[in-house]
Amino acid sequence: MGSVGLLILFAIVGAVICAKSRSAGGAVVFAGLALVMFVATPVGQGLPGAISTFLDVFDGAATPVLSREQPAAPQQAGAGER
Repeated sequence: MGSVGLLILFAIVGAVICAKSRSAGGAVVFAGLALVMFVATPVGQGLPGAISTFLDVFDGAATPVLSREQPAAPQQAGAGER
């Protein structure tokens, strides 16, 4: 597993070379390969969860705006307790 970093670097360099030579298909393949290898490493294992959390928060913030709903008023602590 020590050479995975080098393989990721080569995949990124391959994507850049393909992009500069205007070969979009090759660039996408190399970039996808680099992403898959990164997620397979211990450092990148949290990436899918982080993306999922970000998209959930974004969806939660955008849905009321797009559907023109009024946000629920937050209840104050101690309100109604006497």
